[in-house]
Amino acid sequence: MTTYAPAVAARRSGFSLDTLRYYEKIGLVRDVRRDAAGRRVYDDADLDWLGVLRCLRDTGMPIAAMRRYAALALDTGPGADATVPERLALLEAHAAQVAATIALLNRQQAHLADKIDWYRGVVRAAEAPVVV
Repeated sequence: MTTYAPAVAARRSGFSLDTLRYYEKIGLVRDVRRDAAGRRVYDDADLDWLGVLRCLRDTGMPIAAMRRYAALALDTGPGADATVPERLALLEAHAAQVAATIALLNRQQAHLADKIDWYRGVVRAAEAPVVV
């Protein structure tokens, strides 16, 4: 099994070392192994999970929702499969929010493009030679 030092896990996940420690503290990352010297070590499964967290964070999922999702997704005890519908619902609701945000940003981007075009027209008009 390949293991990674915290600095490597941070670089590959895009999270800072402080964020990795914070996520472990609040339960978003669980059961981080330690080497013989007591230092944290991450494996490929940990990096995959950090990729999920990166996606959720980058798409604006609140920490509370990330914690709820992690509590469900990281539960490996009896009955863990019973949480699949709730996990699905959390991700579907988040995906709908992301889609709404994208639609809003697309509208605002079009508005910005209109404003930029208007200002470019003003600049061109100011630079145009005056014909007498």
